[in-house]
Amino acid sequence: MSAAENIFARFGYRRASMGQIAEEAGLTRQALYHHYASKEALFRAVVEQLHECAYEAEAASGLDQEQTGGGLADILAAQIGARFRYLLECVAESPQAEELLSEHQLQTRDLYQSFIEHNADLRAETIDRVCAKQGLVLQNGMTSRDLARCIQIAMRGFNDLRLNTDVLRELDRIVRLLVAGAIAPAAPQSRTKRRSR
Repeated sequence: MSAAENIFARFGYRRASMGQIAEEAGLTRQALYHHYASKEALFRAVVEQLHECAYEAEAASGLDQEQTGGGLADILAAQIGARFRYLLECVAESPQAEELLSEHQLQTRDLYQSFIEHNADLRAETIDRVCAKQGLVLQNGMTSRDLARCIQIAMRGFNDLRLNTDVLRELDRIVRLLVAGAIAPAAPQSRTKRRSR
């Protein structure tokens, strides 16, 4: 996988060959084809690994922010920022970044929805957990899944091909605005309920 990432980064998808990848990995072409039936299958595997690593970075960053006492907006912004920073770092050095992102969108369109759902699940779980810990409620009948979807819709407005650190700051602001409008302190329990405990 590492050899494939290096070759794709260096040559782009179209100019990369299974022979180059096999050589970089210290394998024969036949050995490489034993594991991956085609360049397309190998590219899909690289994209899946890339998204899994980005997910891990996202989850870890959110937990770090949560453990340091961050608010819900801080935690969600840390998650999303970590995800995109990881993805940016992976393609930042590649002169073929634009082609690779374009090819990713073209070839792994069917995987994209599962990536979105996986990340939305993480955000919804985070929202539920943090709201319970910090005594917050979502307003106007909104669910954690609804807020996670709103954040995802806001993120879709960003063109992956033009993503950079300035855009990440704007995305951070949008997440914070969405969260601020969606949460409120939980209503205090009435005195009769407190006494009965």
